[in-house]
Amino acid sequence: MEQDKLYNNYTVTGGKWLHIATVSVLWFALILQIGIAIPNYLQTGRTLAGTLVQLFSFFTILTNLLAALSMTALFNINSRLGKYFFQPHVFSAIALYITIVGLVYNLVLRNLWHPTGLSKLADELLHSVNPVLFVIYWLAYMPKANLKWTQALSWLWFPLIYSVYIFIRGSISHLYPYPFLDVDKLGIPQVAINSLFMLIAFLLVGFLFVWINRIMVKRKS
Repeated sequence: MEQDKLYNNYTVTGGKWLHIATVSVLWFALILQIGIAIPNYLQTGRTLAGTLVQLFSFFTILTNLLAALSMTALFNINSRLGKYFFQPHVFSAIALYITIVGLVYNLVLRNLWHPTGLSKLADELLHSVNPVLFVIYWLAYMPKANLKWTQALSWLWFPLIYSVYIFIRGSISHLYPYPFLDVDKLGIPQVAINSLFMLIAFLLVGFLFVWINRIMVKRKS
């Protein structure tokens, strides 16, 4: 079976150690970030519930959590979750989302704030190290499939649902996780343009990931 081949290859290629390292760094970064953020938010007068809602309103946190859960599930490839995340179109989708996390932060958001100490460590892990580790693992060890080009469109469901949630929440609380989505400061027309650019980015990178799947399948055949 394909699952058996994947895990048998670990003993030869060292994929097992990359798997363990990636899972460890993903969870460490999340725990570190949440551990730093909760006391900081509570000091501003927010409730614990409000703090957790704010934290899990960041696409970065949600995507890193999804990546951590998927990699953890692969330790038991025969479990229901393991089989689900093992599917090429599912794991490729998560690779797409975490790639966007890295691109948007490093191209758009990096110069907007300058964390120090452990906050900087968490910041770099979540936005730079984790995306690279996850994509390398995806490229090197996960099975690829001859995906249809329309698969890139189906991968948009996650960012679209996220956007709907962010704008509904923002209209009520006036809190937006990212400055380019802040309707109160930028206005609806500018945020609509920014959202369109983000949608195009997801779509273009999604097409790239479909192409990588297809070309790697052809090379193996």
